[in-house]
Amino acid sequence: MLKTLCSINSTSGDEKAVREFIINEIKDYCDYYIDNLGSIIAYKKGEIKPSKVVSINAHMDEVGFIVTGITEDGYLRFTNVGGIDSRVCLDRCVTVGDKSIKGVIGDKAYHLLSTDEKNICPDFDKLLIDIGASSKKEAEENIRIGDYAYFDSDFINFGNGYIKAKALDDRIGCMLMVELIKSELKYDTVFCFNVQEEVGLRGSKCTSYTVNADIAVVLEATTAADLDGVTGCDRVCVLGDGPVVSFMDRSTIYDRDLYNLAFSVAREKDIPIQTKTAVAGGNDAGAIQTSGNGTRVLAISLPCRYIHSANSVVFETDIKNTRKLIKELLPKLYD
Repeated sequence: MLKTLCSINSTSGDEKAVREFIINEIKDYCDYYIDNLGSIIAYKKGEIKPSKVVSINAHMDEVGFIVTGITEDGYLRFTNVGGIDSRVCLDRCVTVGDKSIKGVIGDKAYHLLSTDEKNICPDFDKLLIDIGASSKKEAEENIRIGDYAYFDSDFINFGNGYIKAKALDDRIGCMLMVELIKSELKYDTVFCFNVQEEVGLRGSKCTSYTVNADIAVVLEATTAADLDGVTGCDRVCVLGDGPVVSFMDRSTIYDRDLYNLAFSVAREKDIPIQTKTAVAGGNDAGAIQTSGNGTRVLAISLPCRYIHSANSVVFETDIKNTRKLIKELLPKLYD
């Protein structure tokens, strides 16, 4: 399922394809509703109707690009949708528009760069997508301004248990939620597959008002910097050390009791667990926490190298341990 989810192109504002796939997976296991912004709110019946509302959340969108212009020579001007470092874009293959036109992101040839230009990464307004068109007219036969573009990247298993793909943030969270909906749950639970997380937590702001949860769990992917030469807290989190439970990021201070509960359950069930050693980034918890009367929030994330790129990397065992932690933790959230 993860391979299929990652192969779907659905960036912020263009989540239709991934939404249709998810609906097809869950439609026989729950009642669901699509809100005006495009998020899915799914109601899964359990054995017991609880006194409090608990929601599980993941976002459907991925980072990508949008076409902003076409040059007279047939190249595409574009900008990023979501937080992408332009350094990860040079010479990358992309898929553009409804016709899935292939292209390559290019820049001025290296031997033509000035000394200053060689020492900096070009901004998006200096990059172009080459789709093999020889003129603006030819490019316009297949591409319109406002079309989306996506990293063109294969899903690959490599090494001893590693996975490389685009959109692991946050198709992993979507997969885990689909699995939960298909399983037998002790308590009624609400699942929100949110849109437009990558451009400002917009979908979760809307779904949180609809659901009005007492407790919300956000399933995410988060930056791992466990690379050669990086030590201590600068590693942030480590592939292979289990799910990441955050205490704070740039949008949220997480509920202390829920944070402690996650670690307590993990230790009791002998599940590897770690925290995020940098206050950085953010996720849908930031919008959910401050909606309505306020919601107690917890984030459980997969450590992910090279996040927001064409070649993000995760470790299979971390997915399995995150799955185990959620299964053991979920019933205790109703206590």
